Amino acid sequence: MTSLSQLFFDAASLGGIYALAALGIALIFGVMNLVNFAHGEYITFCVFALIVPSTD
Repeated sequence: MTSLSQLFFDAASLGGIYALAALGIALIFGVMNLVNFAHGEYITFCVFALIVPSTD
């Protein structure tokens, strides 16, 4: 059962990262009509913050 909960947590975390990245880029593009990829730094930090606890 532990692996099922870990799988759910990993899937929810990755989906949340994708959602936040897409919403941030869409919001900036909608307001400024300019694609700004400065979110990459924050997305990278979030990915590393989620990878570290997942690895045993």
